[in-house]
Parts: sequence; structure tokens; C-alpha cells
Amino acid sequence: MIFCSHTLLAQFNSGRFSGMGSGGGTMQRDTSRHEHEPDTLTIRYRYLGEPTDFMLDSSLNDWYRSFLRVPNSYVTLGNSGSAARNLIFTPRMTAGFDAGFHAYDIYRFTHDDARFFYTNRPYTELGYLIGNMQEQLINAQHTQNRTERFNFNFEFRKVSAPGFFKNQNTDHNGVRLTARFNSKNKRYHAFASFYNNKLTGGENGGIPSDTFLTNPDFKRRRTIPVNLGGQGGSFSFFNNSISTKNTYKEASIRFLHHYDWGKGDTVHVNDTTDYYKYDPFFRVQHTLTYTSSRYEFIDQQVDSNFYKNNYGFDIADTDTLFASHFWRTISNDLSLIQFPVRGNLGHFISAGARFDHTIGEFLDTSRNISFQNFSIHGEYRNKTKNQKWDLSAKGELYLFGENAGDYVVSGTLSRYINPMLGNVSLSFRNVNREPSYVYRYFGTNRVAWESTVDYGKENITQFQFAARNERLQYDLTANYFVFNKFNYFSNFAEAQQFNSLFNLLQVVFSKRFSANHLHWYADLAFQQLHGNSPIQLPTVWTRHRFTYEDVLYKNLNLVTGLEASYNTDYNADNYSPLLGQFFYQNTERISNYPDVHAFVHFRIKSFNAFVRGENLNTFLWKNNMSAPLYPRNNFAFRLGIRWWFVN
Repeated sequence: MIFCSHTLLAQFNSGRFSGMGSGGGTMQRDTSRHEHEPDTLTIRYRYLGEPTDFMLDSSLNDWYRSFLRVPNSYVTLGNSGSAARNLIFTPRMTAGFDAGFHAYDIYRFTHDDARFFYTNRPYTELGYLIGNMQEQLINAQHTQNRTERFNFNFEFRKVSAPGFFKNQNTDHNGVRLTARFNSKNKRYHAFASFYNNKLTGGENGGIPSDTFLTNPDFKRRRTIPVNLGGQGGSFSFFNNSISTKNTYKEASIRFLHHYDWGKGDTVHVNDTTDYYKYDPFFRVQHTLTYTSSRYEFIDQQVDSNFYKNNYGFDIADTDTLFASHFWRTISNDLSLIQFPVRGNLGHFISAGARFDHTIGEFLDTSRNISFQNFSIHGEYRNKTKNQKWDLSAKGELYLFGENAGDYVVSGTLSRYINPMLGNVSLSFRNVNREPSYVYRYFGTNRVAWESTVDYGKENITQFQFAARNERLQYDLTANYFVFNKFNYFSNFAEAQQFNSLFNLLQVVFSKRFSANHLHWYADLAFQQLHGNSPIQLPTVWTRHRFTYEDVLYKNLNLVTGLEASYNTDYNADNYSPLLGQFFYQNTERISNYPDVHAFVHFRIKSFNAFVRGENLNTFLWKNNMSAPLYPRNNFAFRLGIRWWFVN
């Protein structure tokens, strides 16, 4: 895709390069002084463990993917940045220790999605959003190569939104820094990733009754009473005072380095260009990771009836309720990797072992724990040079420690057939895992819950068929899940394990229909549970975007139209603010009208603007509901801008 502006003359170089110094391949040398215009940009990035290069996304038609970076299928508790879950069910399928706090996951920086760049010119991206009720969002990124052998990338993200209802303020701050280095002879390579997240979400416990939404005396939604937080705290962009809130603080650093044995050659391209190519055949790789996570809840304006009715304990309205879980983990991983075919880093065999040491600290110090885990893992990957076949097989087994017996195995076979039939893949994944720790214990300064359930290991199996066709412009994914001993929360504080087998059929389809400048983007998900289960899902979720797209006056890229999303009625999960968990309920059915938005998105050179009128449906009907007693926002005007700079 065209990436930057005509004025900046910044465009993607289509040549592939060798994974930012991971040894081998053909790195594109910086030739801007000789062959290209002064501002020509070559930029690629990769994720750790993935041999494929990626380019930045400059599309305008999907606001959620390209700007908000929150999938549209996720539903929040009403406000931007509040606790969220996916309407297209996505079970957690990782082995090993897990604290269990995931309501704010979509706003986090992590190591798994950390990007390691190569760019021949410094690149900066700035984004800013302003909306109703003082909603603001800031995105900032800068990456540059100090030399061909060293690159760093900096990212910052802030989400600040008081919302339309009392005490649902959100204030998220995230920073991530990545860097990569390779030695002059391309034998030694190092990658570092650091992130720090502070995610704060106000918890109002929902409204007392949905009748307030149709009462003309409460057209100003801020006047509707809420179950927690009283009148709420003060709000400002840089200093929020939230009386009742969850705060998740996470900081982690990962250092991965490896040394290669292989063969190097100097390749002569032309009279002015030579580069050194190194093809490894054996690699020793070490990874050190340290992670610190603190999950806190505080209520400084207690509603005693709410806690008595929903959690079963007495507390005075003048008291403060506080909960804290603090986890620290240090992990060492050693892997041996062999590359059977010279010059193809996508074809390798790896085997390794990892040792983890974890410490957990709570308000009740007698509950503090410390434990270790030792696991072995292996992978076979064969991504052929012609890019047609991609075979992957992975496995990890916890041999001893707190999570002994946990494992995860997966396999994928992918084949690019031809331009007409596109790419088709078959996948399998099976995970056997210990329940997350929050299912076993949760403690506050007033009361603690320790589960009496004799938990077995949760087992989830996934079979997947996927097809992607760029010519016919569709994506199809079909999943079949089998669940055994599924863990879930059955009310505000009680965890359970469902001991019977049940399964889920899930089909997700996306298609683009075009007629000249008119486009219809259709997204559809179908979900069908078989057997008794502690999961409630909408049978159908769908989103449609009807757009007019054109290039006007040579450099004005315009996308304008309407967007609507809808899901069939179902018993939506309720939410426990004290524990920060969504939980199963089968008594209250949620039935909504479609969410409707109008938008004008455009790009002029390297400047992008997103002008949106959201929740137009509230002019005709009452607010849609995300969960029992959790209404979504009113009509909102949002203006977002994004600007690229090539320095």
C-alpha cells in the first residue's frame, strides 16, 4: 500500500530484507544518497520468533484497526478504555502460570506484539483524538536506525475519557521501547523490549435500573445515579482523582540474544553497492525476562448495600475497601536452533528449556507464595523460499513446578495456491493448563475468598480452517473448540469448574464488495454452542461499512460513509468490579438495536483525519447495553488526526 505523501516522496521499498540482522537473507542497503530521492523511506518490522516481514498500515477505512487499535468485535462496559471482552469468543490458550486479570488486556503493551524495525530514515508518527466529555487519546511513535546494525523504536499511548455516566473515568498510560543490534560480522544479534503499563478504570457498578434511560428527567446521563463511587472524583487530562477504580500496573523487560555459526559472503550488486550476507546453520539463543505486575482495587466511597447484596460481607459507608495482588516473575530460556537449508531462516528446528521463578504478595502476608516452573519446548518451522508452503509444529511441556503437567501443542499447514484461490491453512491447538490464580484466591483488607473447588486442569482443543483471497477480497475462518473442565466465575465472587464436555462452532467471514467508488465491507460471525455450558454468546455478530472512496485533487484520499454493528440478543456476562472479572449469568437477556456511526476519513499527503459521529442510534432509541445495567455512551463526536514525519 502507498504509505506516505507525495511531498515527502516517502514510499515502501518492495525488496525484502533479512529480519533486521537475524542473520542471512538479503538486507536492503540504504542507497538513498545514490539512487533514490532524498526522502525515500524503506521500513520493515518483525515480531520476535516470526521470520516474516511486515509493513505499516496506512489504510483509512477501518478506524478501529488503524487508529483506535481496539478490535471492533470487543464490547466495553460503555466508556472508551473501560473493561472489555470479545463478542467473538476467544478462550485463553496458553500454558503456565497466569494471575487471571484480563479485563483491560486490549489496552496493554506486551512483548508478543512488540515490533523490531529496520528503516533507512528516522520515522515519526503522532496521533491525537478529541471527543465529547473531554475524551482524549494520544499516540506517539518514533523509530530510527543509528547505524545499519542498531535500531530503536519508542511508543507512547494515553487514553483519557470521563465518559457520559458517573465514575466511569478511564486513564491509561503505556510506554514501550524496543531495540535491536547485530554485530558487524552478523553472527551476534540482540533484541531488547521494555514496556510499562498503568491502566486505570473507574468502576461504577452500573446504574440501579435501566428505567433511568427512558426518564426525561435524566436526559443528561451524568445525573443518573450509579451503584459505586458516589458522585465520582475530579477529572483532568494529566491528573485524575477516581474514588472507585481498578488500577493495573505492569512493567517488563525482555532481552533476547543469540550467536550464529554459518557461512558469510560479500555480494556485489553494482558498482556502488556491496553488502555482506551471512547464512547461519546453527544458533544458540538465550532469553531473559523480568515482569512485575500489580493489580489493585480501591473504593473510597463505599456503598455498603452493594457489597452486602453482591459479595455477602458488611462494610461501613465510611470505610475504605482495598485489594492488591502483586506478582514478580523472572524467566531464563535457552534454545538451540538449526537451519537445514542455507539462506532460508523460515526453515528451522529448535529445542529449548525455560526456568521461571515467581513470587506473589498479598495484603494478608501469610498468603505470600513463591514457586518455580521448569518447562521444555520445541518447534519445527518450514516456510519455503517461494512463499507457497508454511508448516509449523510447536510444543511446550511443564515438567515440574507449580504448573507441572501443563502443556500446549499446535500445528499449522498453510498453502498459497494461486491468485484466484488465495491462501488456505489448517490448524490444530490443544492446551492443558492450571486455572488462573484469581480462581483460587482473592484477598481484600476486609474479606478474602479462597475457593474450595478441587480444580482439575482445564483442557481446550481448537481445530481451525482459514482461507484468505486477495483477488476475491474475502477472509474466512472456521473454528471448532472442545472444552473440558472449563473455569469460570458464576457470580460476583465465586469461581467454578464445569466438569462436562461441551463444544463451540465458530465461523467468521469478511468480504468486500466494490462498484466503482462504492464499497461494502461486510463482517459476519456465527457462533453455536453444543451441550450445556457456562458460556453465553450472541449467535450472530455482524458489522457493515458502506463507503464512498476516491482520490480527489491528486492527493486527497477520501473515505466516507456509514457503519453499523449488531449482535443477536443473549444473556450477556455481568461484571464484578471488585475482582475485575466478567461472570456468567443466565437471568437477564440483552437485546439491542444496531450501533450506527457516520464518518469522514481522509488523507492529504502525510496528514490523516478521522471525523466521526458515533452512536447515532441514541437519537431514536435508548442507549444500548453492554452488560446488565451497563449502558453504552450517548451520541459522540470524535476527531482523530494522525501525522507521519520522515526526518
